[in-house]
Parts: sequence; C-alpha cells; structure tokens
Amino acid sequence: MRVPAGARCLDAGCGGGDVTLVLAGLAGAEGEVLGIDVDVVKVALARDEADAAGVRNVEYRVSSVADVPPDGAFDVAVARFLLSHLPDPAAALEHLAAAVRPGGVVAVQDIDYTGGFCHPPCAGFDYAWDMYPRTVHHAGGDATVGRRLPALFAATGFADIDVAIEQPAGFARDPKLLHVSTLENIAEAAVASGLAEPAEIDAAIRELRAFAERPDTMLTLPRIIAVSGRVPAAG
Repeated sequence: MRVPAGARCLDAGCGGGDVTLVLAGLAGAEGEVLGIDVDVVKVALARDEADAAGVRNVEYRVSSVADVPPDGAFDVAVARFLLSHLPDPAAALEHLAAAVRPGGVVAVQDIDYTGGFCHPPCAGFDYAWDMYPRTVHHAGGDATVGRRLPALFAATGFADIDVAIEQPAGFARDPKLLHVSTLENIAEAAVASGLAEPAEIDAAIRELRAFAERPDTMLTLPRIIAVSGRVPAAG
C-alpha cells in the first residue's frame, strides 16, 4: 500500500502506536496521522513513544472505530489485527470506508487462525493453538476473520481490491516465543471465562516456552491476510 506524502491517515486499533509511527514517516512532515484505540493504557504508551521519538505529526485518541466521523476526512485508513476482536467486522469496515475520501484507500490486516503446526509435536503448542481462537470467540470476536476480508471488502463496495496472504514460521527463538507471550496475554481471560484452569494453562506455558527455547524446533504463526481497496467516487 502506497501512502503519499502529505496524506492524512487513520490507524484504527493502534495499540502501542508502532504502525502509527510508520504511517507518520510515510506521510512526512506535511501529513497527519490519527491513532485511535479503546485501551487507555496503550494510547498513553503510544503518546509517550511518539513524544520520545520527536514525532510531531501524530495524534492519539481513546476512541473506537465506530466513533470516527463519517466525513471522508482521511486519505488512508489502516486497521491491523483489529477486526478479529470485534463482534461486527462488517460494520467496522463500513465505518472505515466512510472515514476515507472517495479515491482514498482502506487497508486491513488480520488473522486466519487455522492450519497451524509445529515440529516435533508439542502438546503445549496444540493447547495454545486451540485456546486462542476459543478465547477470542468467547469475547465476541472471530480469529478466522482474515479469510472473510475479501468478501467483506466487496460487500462494502470497495474498488481495486487487492489480497495478499502469508503464514510466517518460527525457527529462531524470538518468533517462537510469540506463542508464549500470546498465551500469557490471554491466560486471565481464558480462566475468567471458564475455558481453562490456572494450573493447566500455566503448565502449557511452561511446556511451550521450553519448546521455543530449543534450537531444533519449528512452529507456524497464524496466517495473515492483507486486503486493501479504494473507496469509490459517489454515484
């Protein structure tokens, strides 16, 4: 996706602001980027990081995508790993489309949490791979929304829809530890929802960490599906 110099950009579900800062660099000093997220703590961290980096063309707000005015004020809107956590991803995509001017671009990246595997076999990996989509579903999301994105873009009326799919794999230590941190991050929600017992999830984390630390193991990360489209002119 090309971000022209001077573009006004929206980063929906910005989290800690990593993508927001990338957009700020692409848009340049004449551009503007608004990062929004419902997590107050993450927005505060993102502000601090932008201030520390001396980035001046970024603004952060605590807001949901549904609260963005449908006034076509942006040239580009991005949502990365947001729609899988929402109960109505189609409505969110419509909000993004309404926030972007005719001819502007909306780009979404999200996951299709199926088809994962590791070598050699690891019960901790199997547990984590099963637990994540169940926890997301219990919270009202869909961890397989990535496969639906092209159809959602078409139904929303986007033109020039582009699709790209990748499935990263980890053989080095750090990529493999992403599964450990993911399981740690959802542990509280999984226990609170009755999907897991504390002892079993702790055991799975220990086993998965030991697996990731080994130099002879490989595992896959979720498929990532990236879709972009252009907002058509009215009429």
